[in-house]
Amino acid sequence: MLSNYLEKIPEDKLTFVIQIIQGMNGLYFDTVQERENAFEQLEKMRKKADFINYDTELKEYREEKYGH
Repeated sequence: MLSNYLEKIPEDKLTFVIQIIQGMNGLYFDTVQERENAFEQLEKMRKKADFINYDTELKEYREEKYGH
């Protein structure tokens, strides 16, 4: 069934189909180790944020802007 569909695709569009299939191949056939490495890289890039008290921030902003 898929081969029938591929035969109908114009040749100039086949490169797009090949790129999609190659991308899917990367999604489905990665190893557990690759996933763990990617997760570790994301964890290293993540920044720790300070707790923000939005009420205090708003109050300080208003005092700064309007002098109240």
